[in-house]
Amino acid sequence: MDKRKYKGKVILFGEYSMIYGASALLIPYYNTTAEWNTIMHRPSEKAIESNKNLFQFFTYLNENDKFRILDLKRFEMELNAGLFFDSDIPLGYGVGSSGALVAAIYDRYKLTEIKDAMKLKSFLAAMESYFHGSSSGVDPLQCYYGKPFVLSQQTKDNGQQSSFAILDSDFISENIHIFLIDTKIKSPTGPLVERFKELRNDDDYREKFDNEYVPLVNECIDCLIEKRDDNFFEKLSKLSMMQTELLAHTIPNKVKEFFYKSLKEDYFQVKQCGAGGGGFLLGFTNDVDNTNIYWEKSNYNIIWIK
Repeated sequence: MDKRKYKGKVILFGEYSMIYGASALLIPYYNTTAEWNTIMHRPSEKAIESNKNLFQFFTYLNENDKFRILDLKRFEMELNAGLFFDSDIPLGYGVGSSGALVAAIYDRYKLTEIKDAMKLKSFLAAMESYFHGSSSGVDPLQCYYGKPFVLSQQTKDNGQQSSFAILDSDFISENIHIFLIDTKIKSPTGPLVERFKELRNDDDYREKFDNEYVPLVNECIDCLIEKRDDNFFEKLSKLSMMQTELLAHTIPNKVKEFFYKSLKEDYFQVKQCGAGGGGFLLGFTNDVDNTNIYWEKSNYNIIWIK
């Protein structure tokens, strides 16, 4: 059995906006682990359910010629022998449960390695679309490489051009700490993305998203990578406010108040994590102790990831 362990992912910036030209910044969700196993070695109801779901995914892959670079005969044989994906990445939380699975299948069964990152992203997107109806491919790409990376996109005269750069694991300033807030709500990605696409049919919405929101996402990424901490929190605060307006449908009412918090008064800022609708919120702070005290009093479970 393969010994490689896969991690989930956290999109720090770029959810939704990456579809329309913004950069995206992702890091591994180091707190999670997923690996291949067999029912014989680790029998459980979860293992049997995973194996059953993998058979359904196999059928999807086997019916499409674009996936012929995968050794699907071997995949089917190993599924019949009880193969399952042993993962503790939470489902419906926007941290890469399907991305890790797609990455692991490609990694295990690829007959030909796709060395160009953008071509690999496209291939993995086609695989992951089985789960969400559509996919950008960045989640499984992150889970496959297992390292922080930034995906930059620029629209030029000859169309949209993308660049991909892997970052050092310690690229974030030591004074910035990142945590996840469990909303205790599971949420499907597909309907939220479809609603977002519907909103973009409105000219005013589209103009504000493309001309104000997308540049703000890019500025947050630049400030974080360049360790401009004060500017980063200033831009992040503006982004959080804009999410309450443009992505209101993805923010559950019971957590919306957290988006209006101030770093100076409440020690943290939050933003959407993944598709939203529940799952995790993403928090940034420069004061770990007071942030812990705040969330303990609020009876929310937080998970430190940096």
